[in-house]
Amino acid sequence: MGFRVQTTLKSTFTMVGAGLHSGHPVQLRLLPAPADFGVEFRRVDIMDKDNRIAARFDLVNDTQLCTRLCNESGVEIATVEHLMAALAGCGVHNAIVEIDGPEVPIMDGSSDRFVREILSVGVVELDAPVKVLRILKAVSVTSGEAFAELSPSDDFEIDFEISFADRAIGQQQHALNMKNGSFVRELSDCRTFCMFSDVEYMKSIGLVRGGSLENAVVINEGKVLNPEGYRRKDECVRHKMLDALGDLALVGMPIIGRYHGVRAGHRITNLLLHAVFAAPDSFEIVEVNSQQSARLPGVGLNYSDLELAV
Repeated sequence: MGFRVQTTLKSTFTMVGAGLHSGHPVQLRLLPAPADFGVEFRRVDIMDKDNRIAARFDLVNDTQLCTRLCNESGVEIATVEHLMAALAGCGVHNAIVEIDGPEVPIMDGSSDRFVREILSVGVVELDAPVKVLRILKAVSVTSGEAFAELSPSDDFEIDFEISFADRAIGQQQHALNMKNGSFVRELSDCRTFCMFSDVEYMKSIGLVRGGSLENAVVINEGKVLNPEGYRRKDECVRHKMLDALGDLALVGMPIIGRYHGVRAGHRITNLLLHAVFAAPDSFEIVEVNSQQSARLPGVGLNYSDLELAV
């Protein structure tokens, strides 16, 4: 597959999983969509108002514990970042996401299940060119100790740094060129993580009712409480990269540029996208050329890449 044109899913698939915040089961269906459609969520449990929510960064209305989108009718969908990362990392440009609840199921806390389903059904080319957001000059935002920047690059790269007092995490840094199947091989199975004390507090105030060792890495006083431990020694920073990819995918097209995050999260990444679009001379939207098309996320990807984790 040359990937000089847009793609969508070959067929529909359905998944069921619990929401992180409610703990209630949610059914999610991914369907093919036409060229230039983008990604759209549809709350099929809501029929009395507009239930369609475009996957766009300017519709983000909350980033406290996840990325939540809201349309003009006040209809919301939360925890979109892991699914958005899977779509972007697998090179799916257009899709409809039907869901019968207010949040995307958390699954195991990573993008792994979404990726496996996408690769199982496969993607199909559409008769329309791919447009990319090319970064022309650096734009950055800072909030306290958090920093995020998009700067020019020949490819799409993510470079991330984290620092935690707990020795089970400590300082971690990882950089990755997101070309081809890098996301699937190196990031897609990396789970969200949290401190045990934070989980207990959030549950006490009615949040993360669905949180457990089955959908997050839980840290307590220098120890990983999950019996299996980390999937990778630097799983925490890799999950932050996964989150960043999902949040950046809300641009609605691939990015040609380098994202650098230091202690960054959903909020600062979203602020960065707003800053980029507030500076029209910092970017251009162009059709991808043949050289770039061969290096976009998802090009040449197949199911065997899931077994090539490094």
